[in-house]
Amino acid sequence: MPTLAPNFAEQTCQINNDTYHYLKTGEDEPKVLLIHGSLCDYRYWRWQLPAFASSVCTLSPSLRGYWPGMGAHPNPDFSVQQHALDMRALIETLSPTHPIHILGHSRGALVAMELAELAPERVRSLILADPGFHSSSLPPSHGFQLEAADRLKQGDVEGGLALFIDSVSGENTWARTTGWFKSMVRENADTIISQVLEADKEYDLNRVSKLKCPTLLLGGAESPARYKHILDILELLLPDVRRATIPLATHGMNLANPKAFNKQALAFWEEVSNAESGA
Repeated sequence: MPTLAPNFAEQTCQINNDTYHYLKTGEDEPKVLLIHGSLCDYRYWRWQLPAFASSVCTLSPSLRGYWPGMGAHPNPDFSVQQHALDMRALIETLSPTHPIHILGHSRGALVAMELAELAPERVRSLILADPGFHSSSLPPSHGFQLEAADRLKQGDVEGGLALFIDSVSGENTWARTTGWFKSMVRENADTIISQVLEADKEYDLNRVSKLKCPTLLLGGAESPARYKHILDILELLLPDVRRATIPLATHGMNLANPKAFNKQALAFWEEVSNAESGA
């Protein structure tokens, strides 16, 4: 089993008829919610939780259907919309007093956008790290997901995972990946079978202007071009936006260059706090 983030014990709560597993730093209400992307879970943020802990109480859940509450796949309740509903319920339960900063990566960034539209009063700011979604304004990108799911169904787990990870992070990424990350991804492999049920669902870009909160767009300097195209579009459409690039990093930028990633996030949250206080 992959090592959990140091010094943070797993906790659980019941949300929307499901058991949610999460890590939380500190005893206060969470100020930050971290939303992982495909094939990951709360362990994905192992280099963020310790770094953020001294500044902000941070909440890192595993989304519905992901380890350790996997369940069977395909799961009819596995969708971006359901994950956003669950995240709203989670922050209403664990952070009922104040709005919260949301940081989402890849598919998790789309969940964050959905959440910010669903419950704008609960969202203080957004950080969207290499958001992933399908749009007619972008080249088709869901074919690799379908092929990866087919390989998994045929029992070729390593082949399916290698195809998926290399498609989102660059050629031969899976072969170079560390052991703990591979273990986490293998434990979440079946989620792809549910995820492809919405792989070709288009995100309506007209919705972006509804996201009024301060937003930071983060991209990996070496991420595949599709993510840069998405960031370019969002930068034009978001009402209150700034953008930064994480050097020496591809799609998994928070793991490849955590120092730079964490610095950008903490500086952004400080900027938002200063603006709110008039400092």
